[in-house]
Amino acid sequence: MAQAARPIDLFDARDDAAAAGAEAALREAARIAEALLFAASEPLDESEIARRLPAGTDAQAVLQRLREDYAPRGVQLTRAGRKWFFRTAADLGWVLARAQVEQKKLSRAALETLAIIAYHQPVTRAEIEEIRGVAVAKGTLDVLLDTGWVRLRGRRRAPGRPLTYGTTDAFLMHFGLEQIGDLPGLDELKGAGLFDGALPKGFGVPQPSDDATLKEDEDPLEAEAAEALEMEFLDEPETPDDAREAE
Repeated sequence: MAQAARPIDLFDARDDAAAAGAEAALREAARIAEALLFAASEPLDESEIARRLPAGTDAQAVLQRLREDYAPRGVQLTRAGRKWFFRTAADLGWVLARAQVEQKKLSRAALETLAIIAYHQPVTRAEIEEIRGVAVAKGTLDVLLDTGWVRLRGRRRAPGRPLTYGTTDAFLMHFGLEQIGDLPGLDELKGAGLFDGALPKGFGVPQPSDDATLKEDEDPLEAEAAEALEMEFLDEPETPDDAREAE
């Protein structure tokens, strides 16, 4: 006796069609994001990419898919903060290496100040001085602002309304970090031999955050005022103490 044919499951067919449609839409969105990133002259913010994708598209899923597609290639998709960009795979850097002009290294004072800003942001100059235990030269902050790794965030709601400082996406890119939370913690710093001897009781390394949203005790800087303020700050005459600190 002939066996009856199995009826087609319409629900399975619809699910398969929906999955195929979603996959096709994801591929097309990834192509759009790829084109945007290749055409961009600088890293693109995730919100800008999302704005150019078809309505309802999950930008994070698209960028993650594109990153996976490029993972084994010579050019890879990289994220720093909320900005995305293509860069040469780390293991192929030697292929493109050429003679480079030796760059002046940051002073120890500048490195210490940069580390404090990265871990404690938003932080004021007075707070940096309290943590370091010594005065911070104006020239030290000048250098960090010039590198583009540090920015003026706002003003602290405190007597004198001091400026607050934080890191930038350029800081993340230079040090190969996707997000500020990738900075090493206390255990990693100990493992690297950066702490000698016993640490004070209760000593710890804070969990850093570079959230652009101003804190409750910060007031914003207007764009024009911030630019003028920064130029005025950079043009201040350097004192002998500042010069010694920057060495």
